[in-house]
Amino acid sequence: MSDEERRDSLADQAAAWIPPWERPTPPKPEATETEPAADPDLGTGAPLEGPDRTKIAAAGESVGEPEAISGAVEPARVAEDAVGGDARPGEPEGEGGASGVPGKRGRRRPTPEPEPAPVLDDAELRGALEAILLVVDQPVSELTLAQVLEQSPERIGPMLDEIAAGYTAAGHGFELRRAAGGWRLYTRPEYATYVERFVLEGQSVRLTQAALETLAVIAYKQPVTRSRISAIRGVNCDGVIRTLVSRGLVEECGTEADSGAFLYRTTTMFLEKLGLNSVDDLPPLAPFLPDDVEELADATR
Repeated sequence: MSDEERRDSLADQAAAWIPPWERPTPPKPEATETEPAADPDLGTGAPLEGPDRTKIAAAGESVGEPEAISGAVEPARVAEDAVGGDARPGEPEGEGGASGVPGKRGRRRPTPEPEPAPVLDDAELRGALEAILLVVDQPVSELTLAQVLEQSPERIGPMLDEIAAGYTAAGHGFELRRAAGGWRLYTRPEYATYVERFVLEGQSVRLTQAALETLAVIAYKQPVTRSRISAIRGVNCDGVIRTLVSRGLVEECGTEADSGAFLYRTTTMFLEKLGLNSVDDLPPLAPFLPDDVEELADATR
């Protein structure tokens, strides 16, 4: 047979060839030990011989189509697995993947949630609230107390009401009162007289004779050094000056240029206590001096 006739024969065979997926499925013969099982794609279990091999060789592209179709499904399957969380595209597979769990690939470990704050019982919550209220210098809100104690704000309000009712029932000299959007401890109005007496008692303490004399010297000679005050009075007045400074009646106002000693002067509180506008309003000393002041001065020389 010539080459041209052979090509025509192969072309006719290729045109008449039916792909395996379009062929009717023949009944499967029972498999035996000597006869191989039927191939579902080729429809027979017999080895390919003769023109069958030629048909497959001539239609090689058609035979490769099932593999191409199956290969096109694989990326979609991988993407579906990635959405499920077992793997992420582009991540390396390892022993347990990124999650560290055997058999799982690319799963990230979830972030642990912070542990909730412990819930205080009523007795401990009551004690904590009382301790805080004893040190506050202004009304504190329920929200601030809840944040400090890490408790629910719904528990703070009823507990404060209970504490306030307990103080009133027990007849304490203080009460827990809501004021300025918060809570604070206050003394009861019926004991205001005793509280006022205690507060004003410390401010109305009389000065000693030595303190009055020292204060007068500073008032009329200011600014003046400590040594000058002692020379005028004739005694050491260091302790008396410290007392006047602590009472807020005298203050330091620099140093002397020659000796470097501290200078003292009276304060604004001194003027408020005496009802003066300035030290120029102090009464003159001349009317209070003795008539023989010059003779006394000569005697001391």
